[in-house]
Amino acid sequence: MSEPGAAERTVTRLNDPKALRALAHPTRLALLGQLRIHGQLTATQAGELLGESSASCSFHLRQLAKYGLVEEAGGGQGRERPWRATTMFTSWPEVADDPKVEAAAGLLSSAVADIWFGNLRRWIEVRPDEPEEWQRAAEFGDTPVYLTADELAELGQRARALADAYLPRQADPELRPPGARLVSILHVAHPLIEPARPRSATGLPGSPSAEGAAHPGSAEAGSPSAVSNAQLQED
Repeated sequence: MSEPGAAERTVTRLNDPKALRALAHPTRLALLGQLRIHGQLTATQAGELLGESSASCSFHLRQLAKYGLVEEAGGGQGRERPWRATTMFTSWPEVADDPKVEAAAGLLSSAVADIWFGNLRRWIEVRPDEPEEWQRAAEFGDTPVYLTADELAELGQRARALADAYLPRQADPELRPPGARLVSILHVAHPLIEPARPRSATGLPGSPSAEGAAHPGSAEAGSPSAVSNAQLQED
């Protein structure tokens, strides 16, 4: 599928450990996300959306601007100046030779994962009250497969390309069909690291818990450990 007027996937690439640590702040991550969703916001408007004071949002917006993640959109004065994100996505090193960069990147990944898990938990909480069509359409499950590193990278690229086809709708509301909602699509795939299992009374490793077994009508989980030990990474 392709959308008319396809938008380019714009990315801000962070390599400075100071910038990585600066972004790993929950309020700054939330601000950046809201700007990417809404296009432009003043510090006052952002504060209303996030439940923060306009003074706090103004400070954090300036910090984001310091590292090229947001910029003033022009017009307005003081806390009524509109801000916008400079790109649609942020990326940082998956592998780093510098220990400081590696540590800061890990801190940012953990902060982003907390937001993703929070969004998922909120969906699980409200799901019973959502329209049935959205409850059925929403995805929740995993598929453990054996892959080489090259195959995993290729799979990620293909999955990202499928989602990117809908990106123009983010910038142009007229492209959104009736009934369209903002949906979070997580790009998460990683080698499965099994947790250490306690030894049973017979001296053998404990058997997997039955809570992860898939059955008709349940959320699908391909392995018990994936139910409670999933690890998320950010684009």
